[in-house]
Amino acid sequence: MKLEVLDDADAVAEEAAAIIATDARIATAERGRFVMAVSGGHTPWAMLRALAGMQVPWESVHILQVDERVAPAGDPDRNLTHLRESLLEHVRLRPAQVHAMPVDEPDLEAAAAAYARTLRETGGSPTVLDLVHLGLGPDGHTASLVPGDPVLTVTDAAVAVAGPYQGRRRMTLTYPVLDHARRVLWVVTGEDKAKMLQRLIDGDRSIPAGRVRADRALVLADRAAAAKLR
Repeated sequence: MKLEVLDDADAVAEEAAAIIATDARIATAERGRFVMAVSGGHTPWAMLRALAGMQVPWESVHILQVDERVAPAGDPDRNLTHLRESLLEHVRLRPAQVHAMPVDEPDLEAAAAAYARTLRETGGSPTVLDLVHLGLGPDGHTASLVPGDPVLTVTDAAVAVAGPYQGRRRMTLTYPVLDHARRVLWVVTGEDKAKMLQRLIDGDRSIPAGRVRADRALVLADRAAAAKLR
């Protein structure tokens, strides 16, 4: 796992966007497409706004979601709502290039299976995403892989439905998909992440984030989040 510490959240967002843009250009040149999955969060929305202004071969980009809250379309709790506002409304992407998690379906288990098929169609079988963006919660969660949830033990499905967390059920990618990604890009900002960032760097498997494969990971953190690093 590599770590870069930048001054503040804005600097982290800019650097993360630049890395994504570079990876997109390389992947498109080498393989003809770039497939990434994005998580939610305030700094990631800034990251995506910055990405919208960069040189990216958008005609070859596919965007998936790492996780999503079960909430109505357009709800501010939905990651997709902010993804649209930050990025999708500002770049040229065909609807077929944007793969939203179907959390508005009545049968969530069937919807998760359908999204797993979308992953295979977009990223191959087994699915290999070019880049997965992850965040880190103050409790050590990442994606919607939260402490104590049975979803942590899912190894035979690419997509799973997690129990209620902060008032919402969630749909999430599972560890097998995260671990096959060519790059895992962690975006970690804020002093409330400082304790868990050290545990992530240490590979502490007692927190959900610590179970994600580390050898292909880059962590971008601001000074507030890195304040307690040894």
